[in-house]
Amino acid sequence: MVNGKTQVEKLIMPSDMANSSTLFSEALFENQVFKNISAPRQEICCKEFSGCVFKDCDLGECNFSNSSFTDCTFSSCNLSNIKIDNCRFRTVVFEDCKIVGVLFERINPFLLRWIFKECKIELCDFSGLKMTHSQFIQSFIRETDFINTNLRESSFAGSDLQGSKFHNVNLEKATFVGARNYYIDPTVNRLKHARFSCPEVVSLLAAFDIKVEY
Repeated sequence: MVNGKTQVEKLIMPSDMANSSTLFSEALFENQVFKNISAPRQEICCKEFSGCVFKDCDLGECNFSNSSFTDCTFSSCNLSNIKIDNCRFRTVVFEDCKIVGVLFERINPFLLRWIFKECKIELCDFSGLKMTHSQFIQSFIRETDFINTNLRESSFAGSDLQGSKFHNVNLEKATFVGARNYYIDPTVNRLKHARFSCPEVVSLLAAFDIKVEY
């Protein structure tokens, strides 16, 4: 509600713009819906997005450096190889998105809060971040680094973590129920009160080079 009136979201479709380079010419975007937008490799730096929705958009290789996203949703978007240096993500949901080759380690972690649902995350880097309470739900997370990361009370429920690396990570009270294909060495990661499910939890023994018989 704004001044006693319901705020109406502005829907932006491809026909609303002369070309993709003018779509993000403003500095501030509030309560706007960007739908079916194809704007790869655009410079979208130093922008502020609040309450915005990106749906079915191709934003691959865009440069979002120094931009901020608050209460935003990305749904079924291509976000591969985007640049997000010093970006801020405050209550942002990524759902069914393709996210490949993104260096999340370069973001501004202040007030960081995000959720990834049913996303394809490949060759990304979350190293060095304090990202407690993060959620990676039913996602395919392949060859992605979590090194020196604080993931306390985070969830990877139902996710496939094939080839992803956890080293010196705080995973206390984290959830891996239903997760699979993960390799987590208990000797170099903190796992106190973390939750796992069978039979995948047996993979925690791999670091000890022992055999488990059934």
